[in-house]
Amino acid sequence: MDLARWTALWHRLGAQGEGSAVFTRLAAAYAEPTRFYHTAQHIEDCLTLLDATRTLAELADEVEAAVWYHDAVYVAARTDNEERSAELARASLREAQVAPEIAERIKRLVLETRHENPPHEADAALLCDIDLSILGRSPEVFDLFERQIRREYAMVPEPTYRTRRSEVLRKFLSRPTIYQTAWFRQRYESRARANLERSLTKLSAET
Repeated sequence: MDLARWTALWHRLGAQGEGSAVFTRLAAAYAEPTRFYHTAQHIEDCLTLLDATRTLAELADEVEAAVWYHDAVYVAARTDNEERSAELARASLREAQVAPEIAERIKRLVLETRHENPPHEADAALLCDIDLSILGRSPEVFDLFERQIRREYAMVPEPTYRTRRSEVLRKFLSRPTIYQTAWFRQRYESRARANLERSLTKLSAET
């Protein structure tokens, strides 16, 4: 993770201080040994995609902050990771005297990465498309992602995992479009659907 990039963002958001202590905590979170996909590499990948699509954002710095924070709390056995990550973002930014309306918008963006429903607000749509881009990568990259997710849920028995994972994947397939922005639909939609169909077939065939 790039401390210089974080520090520049920290100052653009109006945060007080150097932000290095916050960066250290974030880096430690993404390096937790129970993580295999939700790591610093995922954040760096998301930031690279944001760099390519920054002009699509209305408040790009807030989207970037949400990228940094969106998986800051990740415990596979819990169902409130996004809520806790969102509150961590809001609290740490407010502690650094970031304007309350900015901190609240970043919190709301992080909450959108629960992916409960397709977002309609532009910045939330961009953030979610960035986060879901892994679904539309090459079959090799997607399959690695699926293996990494399984390792994060190693405590879940195989039959239960297959059922629950299938439910998650079917939810995305049932959407009219997986991606909400034209930029991502053009690049990832068809391959994402193929990857999800292939994974569902595999999950249903396993015993």
